Order: sequence, then structure tokens, then C-alpha cells
Amino acid sequence: MKLVSVNVGWPRLLAWGGATFKTGIFKNPVEGRVMLRTTNLDGDRQADLSVHGGPNKAVYCYPREHYAAWNADLPDAARTWGAFGENFTSEGLLETDVFIGDRYRVGSAVVRVTTPRLPCFKLAAKFQRDDMIERFVLSGRCGYYFSVVEEGELGAGDEFELLEREEPTLTIAEVNRLYTAKSPDRETLQRSLDVKLLPESWRMRFRARLADMDGRKHDGHTSPV
Repeated sequence: MKLVSVNVGWPRLLAWGGATFKTGIFKNPVEGRVMLRTTNLDGDRQADLSVHGGPNKAVYCYPREHYAAWNADLPDAARTWGAFGENFTSEGLLETDVFIGDRYRVGSAVVRVTTPRLPCFKLAAKFQRDDMIERFVLSGRCGYYFSVVEEGELGAGDEFELLEREEPTLTIAEVNRLYTAKSPDRETLQRSLDVKLLPESWRMRFRARLADMDGRKHDGHTSPV
């Protein structure tokens, strides 16, 4: 498990769908050691802190393993690390192996896994593809966010050391499916309510999905044949 690339960038203007807006999705690899602070890396900024950045989304991590699939799926295949707006390009840390609340030491910093990444329209704008958000969601290749437990320096080539795993918990892949699937697994939805480090906004959505699922089940039992 290692850090392949550290990617940063300042917000800039981007035109899409007849509108021009500021976005921080453009990230480029940097050399040497970089200081990771509570809300972001030195040299990095987010344009809209209501949906990106801040303490719970200080760092976006994306597995390098996904690049081959994207390069096969999309025609413009030549991409550098950071193409999906990630701050960390990782190796050996897939969504199926990473759990909500996992704490890792990387360099001299300590980070904690918070949530999967939910794409917004700026991902479609960056790739200039109307279907990019749907492709991203259906792929399950979502990546995930870290919060910063301890500030520190890090750089490409550093190893990720797992320090602690919370129980009970769910993998990033499981949580992503609960949020995006049309028919999520009920047992996993129920388990999600016991994951203490899952943000309350996500737990509220999962409670609502459970209530809706149970309501539809009840309607099915009571409807006339």
C-alpha cells in the first residue's frame, strides 16, 4: 500500500453547458515532500467548500488501478495522475479493501477514511462528457476522502500503514453502493446505522432508504391481489 503521486492545484475557471464557473478539480503531480494540513495540502485549494474540502474531505484519494479501465473506456486515454481531481493517487488501497474509519500513517501524517466520493457536474465538465457522471457512478470506481488526524509531511513513494480499524464498519464499496444503487441491500443498510464514524448526513439518507424500503414492503403486503 503506497502513495504513488501527490497532486495539487488552485481553482480556475471552466466553461461547460453554457456556464462558466470556478473549480479546483484540476490537479497535477508535485515532486518532493508536501505538508498535509487539517483542511488540505500546501499548494492545493478547493473552489466550493460546501461540497469539497474542509475537515471531513481534506484529501481525495483515488486508486491508480482504476486508470487502466478508464483509459480503455474513454477515447482520450493519455492521462497523468490527478486526472480525476484526486490529491492522492494510491496503490493497493481499493474501495473493496478500505473501510470507513480506517486510520493510516503516511509519511509523518495520520489520516482517516471518511466517505466515498460522490461526483458533481464539474467532473463532467472536466472531461467534457455529458455521460461522465453516470459512467463514474455505475463503474463503482469512486475513490474516497480522508480527514487529517495528525498533520505531517509526505511524498510519492511513502507507504500507507494501517494503524486502526473501527468496528462495526463497512467498506467504501459497500457504502457507495448503499448511496447510489436503485435497490440497495437491506441488511447492509441496517448495518450502516451502527457505523459511528459515518457522517450523520449519510446515516440520515440510509435511514430514509430503509423507511422507504419498509414502506414499499408494507404496501405490497396490504395491497389487494
